[in-house]
Amino acid sequence: MSAVQRSQWPVGDGIHLGADELIALRGRCRALFLPGRQPARSALAGPHHSRFRGRGVDYLESRNYLPGDDIRNMDWRVTARTGRPHTKVFQEERERPIMVAVDRNPGMFFGTRARLKSVQAAYLAAALGWIAVQRGDRIGGVIFGGGVHQELRPSGGRRGVMRLVQQLVRLCQPGEDNGTDPLGETLQRMRNVVRPGSLLVIISDFFSLNGNADRHLSRLSQHNDVVGCQVLDPAEVALPAGRYPITDGHQDGVLDTIQNKSRQRFETLAAQHQQQPRQLFLRYNCRWLSVATPDDPVDHLGRALRGFNAR
Repeated sequence: MSAVQRSQWPVGDGIHLGADELIALRGRCRALFLPGRQPARSALAGPHHSRFRGRGVDYLESRNYLPGDDIRNMDWRVTARTGRPHTKVFQEERERPIMVAVDRNPGMFFGTRARLKSVQAAYLAAALGWIAVQRGDRIGGVIFGGGVHQELRPSGGRRGVMRLVQQLVRLCQPGEDNGTDPLGETLQRMRNVVRPGSLLVIISDFFSLNGNADRHLSRLSQHNDVVGCQVLDPAEVALPAGRYPITDGHQDGVLDTIQNKSRQRFETLAAQHQQQPRQLFLRYNCRWLSVATPDDPVDHLGRALRGFNAR
């Protein structure tokens, strides 16, 4: 990041979040575009050129079935109640809902370079919000982990991003450890929240990945574009030789990486952790990017999005 950009973006202490930091990202996101994969089925031209899957429609009403109507839109409940065939009528949308899922499990409140992972995740989420609304999309979110599950329904305009910013500032602050919530449970709940045709971006370190996540990610990716964004600290990838005091908040210990064997084992486990969620997301044709805590969030996100849109 250049000196000019630093002066325009009031970065905080890297530990505690301030709304001014997230709002100031707006100006740096104007040239970025969100990815899409499938051609839009709506006949209405949206305000962006991204392609996305799904019909992008809202249920409007049910009416009597007419010859030539799509049988897939039959309203079976009304048909059964009235004894006459009815079909659902949908109103097409101009926008695409964008949902950003932000992990705030205890492991996210860790960082050795520049900022905590929780702060980097909030920067990325806010940047995605500003990109979405400037293209006419609606932004919503799910902030989960550590005993918290806060849902924000997609909303358009600056007001939609500010709702997200306020909740990020409120919930992504270091605080009491209320345990780790498995990612699979969050994905299961999101299946009831995320509407077909949405773009879903999951920002996490994926240390809470569990067996149930596979099935729910498969279902979400069938009707939505899904992006996995892994946030890691350099110390979680490799450590120099030394003895490091560690704690989980309840028990203390020492991590010894002086011996090559111990250090190699640490790096092997770290590589496995990076590969496991990546392979899971790619298996279901989801997109994937990795971000380190020292990375400039907008620059890194911009490079990733340009790569997505070029495919």
